[in-house]
Amino acid sequence: MEQVTDHTLAAARKVIAVHINYPSRAAQRGRTPEQPSYFLKPSSSLALSGSTVERPAGCELLGYEGEIALIIGKPARRVGIEDAWSHVEWVTASNDLGVYDLRYADKGSNLRSKGGDGFTPVGPGLLAADAVDPAGLRIRTWHNGELVQDDTTGDLLFPFARLVADLSQLLTLEEGDIILTGTPAGASVARPGDVVEVEVSAVAVGSEGSTAGGAGGTTAGGAASGGRTTGRLVTLVAEGTTPFGDFGAQPRTDDLQREEAYGSRAAAGLPAAPAAPAAEADSAEAPDAAVGHVQSPEAPAHVLTPELKAKLESVCTATLSSQLRKRGLNNVSIDGLSSTRPEKRIVGLARTLRYVPNREDLFKTHGGGFNAQKKAIDSVNEGEILVMEARGEKGTGTIGDILALRAQVRGAAAIITDGGVRDFSAVAAMDMATYYANPHPAVLGRRHIPWDTDITIACGGTTVQPGDIIVADADGILVIPPALAEELADDSIAQEREEVFITEMVSQGHSVDGLYPLNAEWRARYENWEAGKANA
Repeated sequence: MEQVTDHTLAAARKVIAVHINYPSRAAQRGRTPEQPSYFLKPSSSLALSGSTVERPAGCELLGYEGEIALIIGKPARRVGIEDAWSHVEWVTASNDLGVYDLRYADKGSNLRSKGGDGFTPVGPGLLAADAVDPAGLRIRTWHNGELVQDDTTGDLLFPFARLVADLSQLLTLEEGDIILTGTPAGASVARPGDVVEVEVSAVAVGSEGSTAGGAGGTTAGGAASGGRTTGRLVTLVAEGTTPFGDFGAQPRTDDLQREEAYGSRAAAGLPAAPAAPAAEADSAEAPDAAVGHVQSPEAPAHVLTPELKAKLESVCTATLSSQLRKRGLNNVSIDGLSSTRPEKRIVGLARTLRYVPNREDLFKTHGGGFNAQKKAIDSVNEGEILVMEARGEKGTGTIGDILALRAQVRGAAAIITDGGVRDFSAVAAMDMATYYANPHPAVLGRRHIPWDTDITIACGGTTVQPGDIIVADADGILVIPPALAEELADDSIAQEREEVFITEMVSQGHSVDGLYPLNAEWRARYENWEAGKANA
């Protein structure tokens, strides 16, 4: 196999990178561009496999992004899509490194944030472009040996031939030029001492399972077809020791940059927070990571602190329901559903997905491709719960095994649908809980169109808003307004302490008259009992 050499690097007069191209990345960033947008990296950023890259002194966030690189073999100027792939000679692996600490400095050009020496390693092997299917490639990235990115090119927003043709309309792509074609979800941050590896391989194409996988999924393609692989591009990370001069931009960062560098607030070790406002997809102020992923819109996600979550996990929905009723809330339960994991107690923030009744002309425009269903699945975050409005329609499946697996891999706490579930045995075998109306083998187009995400919906007879707190156990599913959650949890804990006392008294033979609920005499005895427990 041909290898990337110093000559390969020297031949590259231009390195052009695409901002967003994988649906999984688009979902994570909260925007899907209508057209591709690009930025330039200097050829001096190129490096070979096995090289060491410095995280610049004073910087915190050296981001890595596994990508597929195309190397131009013959000049391309104003070529069409049908001819564009013939201008690509080689395919290889690349790592689009950059420091988020300097993203602010160049108004979206990424010059300093992504242009540092060694920030574009490529290689080690070269796959002949005419011997692979550009829609049948797999990209994988390992961070310190752990697989963190795993996706295929089967459903790119902008297929490779389109990128080549698009770029050639205005500028000449010359022999040796390199195009970085975007990164899937899963990119994160490397620290000094870390090792990042990227590999591109050819995969079998022809079934949904072979090309539909996402980061961490098990269906993103099998063994390399015919063993065609670039091998692993290895990059070592070291700490820079030379500080920036005081005559230019200095590294600086904030929680938004940390969130975008790591891919989520949870991954960055940050408390949850409201979603960042959307930005223009192709704005010079908004390069690839400029817009954060959608996190529980319309309600402050920081309401569900780890402490509050633990409180809610410690009490039963039956107790919470009685406390909600005391506050005049009687219509906050999602009814009529079964659970694949009734033994679990689930607490999380709601994300929402709405299905509308199928209408064939609208299904053509909204049912295929990266539709609202896939967007919802591919943007659900760690600990969140995806709640679906299916109008109680049981005649089709609203979730199946592949998308349920994707939600589980992304860390979803549960899926709730008042419609059917297909591939039921596989979904039921997953660790993630799924709440459902019934199993059904049919696909969406029979009764539903996936229409919109993160809006107010109806599910199982109640209203659910993005950011509501969902608590579910064997007794049922409750929707808790975030503003009430803290006092509700505290009062529920107090109620269950009283019920422990009541249970103990009943077991000793006492009548429930005056005991349940506590009258004044029994309350005094309870308070003495509680004081004794505290002093024990």
